[in-house]
Amino acid sequence: MQQTMILILSLWCAIQASVAIAASDDDWSKVLEAAKKEGTVAVSATVGTAIGQVLSKPFEEKYAIRVEYTGILGGQLGARLKRERDAGLYLLDVVVHGTTTALTTLKPMGALDPIDPALIRAEVRDRKNWLGGKLWFSDKQGFNLLLGLTTRPAFAINSKLVNAQQFKSFKDLLAPGWNGKIIVARDPRIAGPGQAIFTHFFLHKDLGVEFIRDLAKQKLTILRDDRQAMDWLGQGKFPIALGPPETISEDLIEKGVSIHLISPQQLKEGGDLSPGPASLMLMNKAPHPNAARVYINWLLSKEGQAAFSKATGIPSLRIDVPSDHIVPWRKPVPGYLETYTEEALARKGELIKLLEAVLPK
Repeated sequence: MQQTMILILSLWCAIQASVAIAASDDDWSKVLEAAKKEGTVAVSATVGTAIGQVLSKPFEEKYAIRVEYTGILGGQLGARLKRERDAGLYLLDVVVHGTTTALTTLKPMGALDPIDPALIRAEVRDRKNWLGGKLWFSDKQGFNLLLGLTTRPAFAINSKLVNAQQFKSFKDLLAPGWNGKIIVARDPRIAGPGQAIFTHFFLHKDLGVEFIRDLAKQKLTILRDDRQAMDWLGQGKFPIALGPPETISEDLIEKGVSIHLISPQQLKEGGDLSPGPASLMLMNKAPHPNAARVYINWLLSKEGQAAFSKATGIPSLRIDVPSDHIVPWRKPVPGYLETYTEEALARKGELIKLLEAVLPK
């Protein structure tokens, strides 16, 4: 009797799964048809040639839906969206950016919809395809979904002026010889890689407030133009850059510019874990809601994630996506600080207050 009941239960579960898949496929067909009628999906992500191409061309080729793509820095995106929404304009469907942009700007603005209801395809919804058997969100409400987790470069140097092997700790940056010679690629008081590395300093038990105070005494040059900072580094105007934007840095390195990214693995304090510019947001009041859902399901598919990971060098959180192309130091390291979470970002006010006090205006 017990075996019979188990068999019946197993058959019932199998039938329910089949029904769910069939319903999912039916939903997908309807959404895809509606998306093709919309004809366009508006997507915004960080600046960089590789990320712009991978977020546009493969999707357009697969679905014949045009991607209206905008590359913009995280610190600029929030201000732009506020201006647009204050004017009653809702122009973006999907955003692929950092968690700071998501949690400190777009979510408080009320600009996001939860992502899980937009997931239709079975391979996307099936948690078995994701690391740890779950989807990775930076927030409890599910507005910001991580596409991958990676470590950041500790900092960047001009390889003609500086020997990379001399650095064993972030505290080596405090040596008198670096006074006046360090540039911060993006002002850490605004969202971006500069703020990310200073968050790491702030939260790390062996660095913290005193390290930031001492580092500020090195007469840091603070910029808000990532490209200019990396151009100055490559030209040798500055030998060291904190918070180097990875996509711009890697574009310049591929062109033969003398820039070298220092691995956090060679430093005593290690690094932090973050999706970098690889977290996903669905805008509310999206102008192309069906195309947005198709786009999200494509990006989270094995195909979409493999292309995105290869283009960005960020390890995907899908376990069926290859990682043999990933630079070893980018792969997540157990024990590194998680600086992308709401808990970490909740201390951002303390950090900003400190930075306002110690950095040049």
